[in-house]
Amino acid sequence: MSSQITLRAETGRPTGSRESRRLRRTGRVPGIVYGKATDPINVAVDAHDLHLALHTEAGANALINLEIEGQDVVLTMARVIERHPFRNEYRHIDFVTVSLDETVHAEVVIHFVGTPIGVIEGGVLSPSKTHVVVETLATSIPSGIELDISGVTMGDALRIADLPELEGVTYIEDPETVLMSVTAPAAEIEEEPEEVEGEEIEGAEELAEGEEPDGQAEESAADQAGGESGE
Repeated sequence: MSSQITLRAETGRPTGSRESRRLRRTGRVPGIVYGKATDPINVAVDAHDLHLALHTEAGANALINLEIEGQDVVLTMARVIERHPFRNEYRHIDFVTVSLDETVHAEVVIHFVGTPIGVIEGGVLSPSKTHVVVETLATSIPSGIELDISGVTMGDALRIADLPELEGVTYIEDPETVLMSVTAPAAEIEEEPEEVEGEEIEGAEELAEGEEPDGQAEESAADQAGGESGE
């Protein structure tokens, strides 16, 4: 059974952007708790304690016993985690209540294990997806799923259907979704040869040996006609 973490939550926090900024300045994170049998409750949790709760082996799928001020303890999971785009800071968090005897959907990281044969032969490893959504009991969510990629050859790929079977865990995404592939390195584009000046010279030589350019031919014809009339 997965370990459970306890986190205290204050209630009665004012809502609004200004009040949320004030909370964050005091080291707390605004949040909300909701679920099937729970009316939405606005809460605030300690930022440091929240960071610790979300950085165990279970990561964002940790089971959190939320001690809501003035109410019973509820079992929750963090679902929508809003982070600051630049600073290492949580801006808002949603807690959803869960039951130990009901299945939940969770996103689990995929760990690629080994070096593909295709990479050893000079190919390029191209990961397409590093997480997969599973359905399982809240206490059975794996902390990660290992996928052996050492046998993948050049031009081959592994899909969700290739993930290992885990007891009590169902992959709910399209089995044909590509997780990783090994591709040939991009071919170097050959540069087009620059125009050689000699080509222009050859053209000039051809004119010298053959017919004269149109303008010069006309002048020569006029000169010849003038000479004949003078005679």
